[in-house]
Amino acid sequence: MTTTYSPSANPLLDFSGLPRFADIRPEHVAPAIRALLAEYGELIARLTADPTPPDWNGFVAPMTAAGERLSRAWGIVGHLHAVLDIPPWREAYNAMLPEVSAFYAELGQNLALFHKYKAFAAGPEYAASSQVRRRIIDHEIRDFRLSGAELPEADKPRFKAIQEELSQLAAKFSENLLDATNAHAEWIADEADLAGIPADARAAARAAAEKDGRPGWKFTLHLPSWLPVMQYADDRALRERMYRAHATRASEFNLDGDGGAPWDNGPLIGRILALRAEEAKLLGYRDYAEVSIVPKMADSPAQALAFLRELAGKAKPFAERDLAELTAFARDELGLDPLAPWDIAYASEKLRQRRYAYSEQEVKQYFPEPRVLDGLFTVMRELYGLDIVADEAPRWDEDTRFFRIEKDGALLGQFYLDLHARDSKRGGAWMDSARDRSRDASDALTTPVAYLVCNFPAPVAGKPATFTHDDVLTLFHEAGHGLHHLLTRVDESAASGINGVEWDAVELPSQFMENFCWEWDVLAAMSAHVDSGQPLPRTLYDKMIAARNFQSGMRMVRQIEFSLFDLLLHSDAVASGAGGDIPIGRVLALLDEVRREVAVLFPPPWHRFPHSFSHIFAGGYAAGYYSYKWAEVLSADAFAAFEEAVDGQADGNRGRLLDRATGERFWREILAVGGSRPALASFVAFRGREPSVDALLRHNGMVNT
Repeated sequence: MTTTYSPSANPLLDFSGLPRFADIRPEHVAPAIRALLAEYGELIARLTADPTPPDWNGFVAPMTAAGERLSRAWGIVGHLHAVLDIPPWREAYNAMLPEVSAFYAELGQNLALFHKYKAFAAGPEYAASSQVRRRIIDHEIRDFRLSGAELPEADKPRFKAIQEELSQLAAKFSENLLDATNAHAEWIADEADLAGIPADARAAARAAAEKDGRPGWKFTLHLPSWLPVMQYADDRALRERMYRAHATRASEFNLDGDGGAPWDNGPLIGRILALRAEEAKLLGYRDYAEVSIVPKMADSPAQALAFLRELAGKAKPFAERDLAELTAFARDELGLDPLAPWDIAYASEKLRQRRYAYSEQEVKQYFPEPRVLDGLFTVMRELYGLDIVADEAPRWDEDTRFFRIEKDGALLGQFYLDLHARDSKRGGAWMDSARDRSRDASDALTTPVAYLVCNFPAPVAGKPATFTHDDVLTLFHEAGHGLHHLLTRVDESAASGINGVEWDAVELPSQFMENFCWEWDVLAAMSAHVDSGQPLPRTLYDKMIAARNFQSGMRMVRQIEFSLFDLLLHSDAVASGAGGDIPIGRVLALLDEVRREVAVLFPPPWHRFPHSFSHIFAGGYAAGYYSYKWAEVLSADAFAAFEEAVDGQADGNRGRLLDRATGERFWREILAVGGSRPALASFVAFRGREPSVDALLRHNGMVNT
């Protein structure tokens, strides 16, 4: 029996082109996904029953194609759950999540299928295959082992149940955080209480109130609304209220109108950790950190911990100096004594203005959205010879835009750009795949498509949105991920783009792109004052550069704090002896221990940071958050190659870091190869040596002179 389905009747099953977002409805989800699950299941049954030795075209390619169809359709559903989290889409996603999770859990435990891949690896075709195909097979075998394929049959049902429950808990964690964020609003009736808050943030708050049919100003916990209050509001009580609401999101303190805590992620955290620990034990590992590290660059959790602690040792003296300066300034100049947590962002901005004679708000006026996008596309063009062209495609929101990437007239890929925050949209910024690059047996090429998603302020009162410099960095970061996905030259989908890349190296291209946001030629070309149209003044740029490493020590130890907490949280020391779900008190106690080791800032005891740590509880960074710092070493060292290229240029060309020759080499050795070879091998091919931490420390001003 062969499953049949009609793309015309169900747009989720139409793989002939781009997703049909204008036609896709929640009611399409269940029938489409079930049809694809059935098709995939029937294929697996047929292939595993076939006694002939497996080959690429008869076994691996059909498996890959069926997996691609399912992942593309389910990926659309997951994407809409993230960017359009309204009740019908949430219900449609959650209704099918158990079935999809169960299918993948069974797939990973299918011993007959595992034996087929092992048989291929032992056969003559594997030995004669390309490096890319051998690496794909090696990863398949590794992933089968990590999915429990070699478990005793008696243990497989429990392992499968763990995978299903973890998928549901991750979705619930993310939903709780969004609902808790949306549940709080700070209403301001008296304009005097807005003292210090910038005009554009006030205008956005006024528009939000008008949308709700109320007078005054509405501030929310979404970052574009919350952060200006914390940085600029002179009303200390307002800052304290907003800080507390943000710090206790999705916790036992985050109450609804009836006095309950329906969004409390604390119990979910305890359950997630217990299930991950149980999964690790079933697989024969000491803890989940060991499971997580298997497909990464780092050799062991111990190596990652040692890396973080070495970095902390170098950064903490600078962080202590940063805090001492801030504390003295807040006391002597602002009368803030003691310096409270809700004063940190406010006092830091005041100190920045005092020391460097500029504010982030001043800089923001020079980065209107259209100009920033033009600047980003210019960097892509100058580095790699790309043309970014506005394109048309069905979209999930009228605010979303669509582009194509061409080189010499040839299509390389396309991407959606969803930049602005919405109540129905998950917080943060991310890149995801809508379609991978691949080439079929007839040599027909499928080009890649990406989603680039951010949560920046939207245009207000007829003016374009303006971006802070941090927003610009975020946009370039996600664009770096996008280029990694879109500029691949690997024709096997399992190793194209970011697929198959070690998780602690996947941030290399994204963090690499951030470096260009500090270069005068780039910023001057991408800036135009929102009112006057004048470019960023060189004097203001010089102040930004002088302030680049302002509080860099505090920023670095904060990231190290999160990374250490994550690794240790998934270690045997936390999970052992719990006798069930991990108590949230143990989680919070560990965070306190980590802070005593590396931090300089200590939030109030009621702060509930773990409850909103989506990266590790609802994303792919569990026991892998250290990847940001690990990859930052790689990215800083990679960017240093462009700095060295400038040093080698004739005087007339100095200062131009957008060096095409170096850019082409970065594309060829890093972006193009995807997961077709180990990330370290790609780095060495580009840099000519293994990575060094020196560039990272230099870029952060952590070199004693």
